[in-house]
Amino acid sequence: MTLINELHATSRRSSDLSKHSADVFAEAEDHTVQITRRDGEPLVLMSQREADARAGLLQFAADLITVTLDEDGTLASRMARKFEWMHALSAADQATCAQDLVAAARASFATGQAHLAVAELTSWRETATAIAAGLSAAPVEWLDTTPTVERPS
Repeated sequence: MTLINELHATSRRSSDLSKHSADVFAEAEDHTVQITRRDGEPLVLMSQREADARAGLLQFAADLITVTLDEDGTLASRMARKFEWMHALSAADQATCAQDLVAAARASFATGQAHLAVAELTSWRETATAIAAGLSAAPVEWLDTTPTVERPS
């Protein structure tokens, strides 16, 4: 995987950055922009959101590598040791979570889309947090009828 995802990157000259900075900055908010220079190596301009997502993906990759190097227990139990919030999930949900996180990481690495793995990790962590807070998957009682309210005069 390269730093710039070829499908969503544009290349601009350094002179474009000085002459049309608003346009280049607007592009960088949408996707990565490679700034080419005659006198040096190209530079990359991206949003802080994109940089944070990439940093999060690299941290997640490091965590997954740590988990795979451990040989004690199932994938789910090894991941629960690394991601302690997983202990709030049932054993079956831990196994599903582990598989979902690995699949999302593979998709992120293959496509260069960091948000896939980060979103999956966040979703599972928030689910575990909700369960730990006492929220459950028990059916919610809904009112069968909508109450009628008289219109004020």
